Amino acid sequence: MKSEPPAPSDPIAATRLAMKPQVRKRFYETAEAVPFEGQFAVALDGKLVFTPAKSRLQLPTRAAAEAVAAEWQAQGAEIDPTSMPLTRIVNAALDGVARNKEAVAAEIVHYAGTDLVCYRAGGPESLVAAQAEAWDPILAFATETMGARFVCVEGIVHIPQPPAALEAVAATLARVTDIGAGTVLALACLNVMTTLTGSALIPLARVGGLLSLEQAWSVAHVDEDFQMKLWGTDAEALARRAQHFNEMEAADRLWQLVQS
Repeated sequence: MKSEPPAPSDPIAATRLAMKPQVRKRFYETAEAVPFEGQFAVALDGKLVFTPAKSRLQLPTRAAAEAVAAEWQAQGAEIDPTSMPLTRIVNAALDGVARNKEAVAAEIVHYAGTDLVCYRAGGPESLVAAQAEAWDPILAFATETMGARFVCVEGIVHIPQPPAALEAVAATLARVTDIGAGTVLALACLNVMTTLTGSALIPLARVGGLLSLEQAWSVAHVDEDFQMKLWGTDAEALARRAQHFNEMEAADRLWQLVQS
């Protein structure tokens, strides 16, 4: 429901493009999480795994490393990267975010400046009501927990948000991702969730406890669901949405795992 100014380059997106999925034969028997230098690495038959850019694949918690190792263990005769969403996020975090933390954080704040929940329909009344029901609690959450007051507009013309609101988002983002060795991974998870929902405020409301994962996904698709009710469903669009939800679920799960 809105137009957006050209987005700045996304380090995670660039890293993803550089890591084109390549199916190859499985070359190991077992995958497991092992302690390594105060963190936990993933080992294949005892040999530590590296990312595509040759960073050691290690995570701050055993639970997170075990979840990634489980993806490797679940592979069949061939290794299919598309079936390993946690591994892909970790690779992007270690190869991309770790080298561009400020840029990634700025990209998330940029989304807040053109946030989905601030652009409202002028009609019909049922869509106006659905947007208000889904998005007004998120704006209230931003005001109450972040001190960020956003401006809403009817239509698709971009309006700048108050600098104070964006500063509050930046401060909140820095606070919720400040978890020591897990900071880079937490930032990567929020980046993925922000990109998938078209909103910075929805993921922040999710990790802040306002929304469940399913609720976060639902409120991000109010407009799309309304259109489907009017014109029916499209199999290709539904398949794409299901794939995106799997990515959202993986980012949400990894966020939880690196906190533990």
